[in-house]
Amino acid sequence: MITPLDIENKKFSKQMMNGYSVEEVDDFLDDLTVDYSKNYKEITGLKEKVTELTKSLEHYKTIEATLQNTLVMAQTTAEDVKNVAKQQAEQIINEAKGTAQKQVSELDNEIVIKKKELEDVKKQFDIYKAKMESLLISQLELLKDINKEDV
Repeated sequence: MITPLDIENKKFSKQMMNGYSVEEVDDFLDDLTVDYSKNYKEITGLKEKVTELTKSLEHYKTIEATLQNTLVMAQTTAEDVKNVAKQQAEQIINEAKGTAQKQVSELDNEIVIKKKELEDVKKQFDIYKAKMESLLISQLELLKDINKEDV
């Protein structure tokens, strides 16, 4: 393959009439044409490959940007879901605490009512017991009186 230095250093022999040999110049130009044709085809092919690779690179950069955006969106969505879940959990806990407190208050009130009912029943029992004792005493007195009369 002819290099630029070869072209620069090429010397043509002069002919008698102060000119270069037409045959040598034609041969050199033929060699030059062949080499430059090869180079031109190679450069054209490489340019096409560079264009193709550039398009592929742009395509992959677009995909990368899309993936990055998708990842950011997924992370944001995950954070949002996590925060909503945390808020719902706190709300459920607060509702459960409120319900439990209400039930405790209701049970406390029920205990107070049952204690009062128990005290009322004890008083009624004491009254009933006192009445029974009184009745039994009066019946005993009657029996004593009846026995005294019979004797």
